[in-house]
Amino acid sequence: MRNLLLMSSSKYANTGYLVHSQDWLKQHFQTQIDAQQEILFISYAGVTTPGAEYTAKVAAALAGIGLRLRGIESYANARDAVTSAHGILVGGGNTFALLNELYRHGLIDLIKRQVQSGVPYAGWSAGANIAGLSIKTTNDMPIVQPPSFTALKLVNFQLNPHYIDQHPPGFHGETRAQRLAEFMELNPATAIIGLREGTALKVQQRMHLLGAHDGVYFRDGREHLIKAGQDCSFLLG
Repeated sequence: MRNLLLMSSSKYANTGYLVHSQDWLKQHFQTQIDAQQEILFISYAGVTTPGAEYTAKVAAALAGIGLRLRGIESYANARDAVTSAHGILVGGGNTFALLNELYRHGLIDLIKRQVQSGVPYAGWSAGANIAGLSIKTTNDMPIVQPPSFTALKLVNFQLNPHYIDQHPPGFHGETRAQRLAEFMELNPATAIIGLREGTALKVQQRMHLLGAHDGVYFRDGREHLIKAGQDCSFLLG
């Protein structure tokens, strides 16, 4: 029953905020748009932006596709917000802060049940990262310590949004691939999908890579290519 849209980023190249993903989001939430149902926006990752301000920014960016949002911060009880949601949209920011708030409000199992019952879920950056098994492959700093790194487990692999394999001249730190290789060394059977900016995963009964760029996945100590538009359902296990 799951219906997921897992996006790498809110911006792509020189396009405006969420512009590159509008068609994806419109298709993803088309049933809710047609029925004029509100989509729940979870703003917890936006550490430096107040929840209402974050919700207003996203709502303005998506108003042109008919998407109606209500921020979780506007509810007296966050659990009621999730259980009554017709669709769930999770914004980017700090993955550790986002997961910590989900645990603090007791929302992990509630979101999973909603998704399993068919409620569409979409997220970018941190909002995509938490859909995986854990947040151990995020790029973010651990500015807070969640009760666990275990995430929503909506898919059975790890995610690395904003994946990049460029190595600037004079830069002597580890590349993204080297960091992910460290995870593979300790978790050889767990796949990691690297999502380049401007790409997304669409997951229903099958899974496809959206966008014009190729992606990568890492497993068993090796890096593999995912072609743009490829059916990569084999990674669903």
